[in-house]
Amino acid sequence: MKKVILDTNAVIDMADFKVDIFAELHRILDIPYQVCVVEGTMKELEKIVSGPRLRFSRAAKMGIAILESKKVKILSGEGKVDDVLVQYSAQGALVLTQDRELKKRLRKPYLTIRQKKTVMMVG
Repeated sequence: MKKVILDTNAVIDMADFKVDIFAELHRILDIPYQVCVVEGTMKELEKIVSGPRLRFSRAAKMGIAILESKKVKILSGEGKVDDVLVQYSAQGALVLTQDRELKKRLRKPYLTIRQKKTVMMVG
């Protein structure tokens, strides 16, 4: 089963732009997959919730609620979140991110959100 790992900014954008990432993944992937996040992503989201920027705080809070309601698996990983995502990508996981710098480091294929409404596979 293929792992689809959501980056912090993908979770924020899912809530902020009201993108149904789960329906989009179902639309573009015709293989068995499991949606996951890494521990560091959950920590980053919790930090954003208590941060000063209200718009991102609300989006992070909603993102956490969606992840919990969909029972998204939390993967372990030591170090910086981007480094952990690159490691999982090298092992064949699909990473969904909006981060330009991270995209350069990921092994293709990876996933991104286009036009604030659709998920697209790159590579």
